[in-house]
Amino acid sequence: MSHRTIPFKIAHAKAKLMLDNPYFGSIVSTLELCSDSTLATYKGKGAKLLYNEEYINTLEYEEVEALLASVATQRVLQHQHRAFKGYSKVWQLASELVANAIVVQNGFELPLESSYQDRFRGMYLEEVYGVLCDEMEDEYVQDNEEQIIHDESLDEEFLEQLYTKFEDTLALPKDLHCILKPRQSHAINWRDRLYRHISAYDKSQFSFFPPNRKYLYRGVYIPSLSSDLLSIVVAIDTSASIDDALLALFLGEIEAIMQNYPHYQIDLIQADHKIQSHEVFTTGETLSYTIKGRGATHFAPTFDYIDEHLNTPTLLIYFSDGAGEFPPHQPPYDVLWVSPKAINVPFGENIVMER
Repeated sequence: MSHRTIPFKIAHAKAKLMLDNPYFGSIVSTLELCSDSTLATYKGKGAKLLYNEEYINTLEYEEVEALLASVATQRVLQHQHRAFKGYSKVWQLASELVANAIVVQNGFELPLESSYQDRFRGMYLEEVYGVLCDEMEDEYVQDNEEQIIHDESLDEEFLEQLYTKFEDTLALPKDLHCILKPRQSHAINWRDRLYRHISAYDKSQFSFFPPNRKYLYRGVYIPSLSSDLLSIVVAIDTSASIDDALLALFLGEIEAIMQNYPHYQIDLIQADHKIQSHEVFTTGETLSYTIKGRGATHFAPTFDYIDEHLNTPTLLIYFSDGAGEFPPHQPPYDVLWVSPKAINVPFGENIVMER
């Protein structure tokens, strides 16, 4: 096939994507296509697809479709990631592997030269990056840093509109959760904030680069732990206004913290109008509990108990619906109120969960 047919081949692949896979096709339409003879094959770089014409000339139409879908997916992945100081080539490889796994899951046939490993199907970008870092020498990872691309982002509203447009037509791709936070799953945003607060309360303990190499199944970017211990106090409102579903969500988040941080000490307090229990969980222990309470809600006893029985903590996370009487004075430590709806708190910060 001659070079003059290459633009037609690409245009044909784009049109086919719009017809058969409109979600991918819509994102491909945002890419700038650039010929680059210095490349052996192709490369996604932010909003650009760089390609070698000789290479494109060797591909079948279906392979060009897959290539375009992969680079489009990489763009969405790069848009979502939490940028850190160095943009690693290992991060780029992780992006390619996740994107190509999604493309294969959706019936595309990738060119032979594409980076693909079946073991990464259904995994998030941060998770794949962690696996690659664990398998590579640290010197290689550090020596392959590049500058972050700052102009690559797809507009959040654009992505939201795509989701809304195609969710009712069953035209959304498989494994969409790996590249896009669906409209019904915005609760991940509050989890992101929660973990960032946990990491920020004592910056000497944590580092955002490299990211945590452990399983990050919700796609929340969690920092790596650089010191020996995460020590926090968690209080759970066990009053009558907390239904079983909300209580389960509270406890699930505590379990997630224990899973994602390798070394921890968590002072867990159950309270309604009084302290019902105080248990300490340390590294390796699982969350076991008997729910006590179901009375009225008063928050002051929890703060009084901490003052009397615990060394002044750095952070208290209080899971509650906020339907109770707050203490009159602000404590000498940070407080996060995690609730199912916005509440007017007298001190600290409120993070709203979405179920």
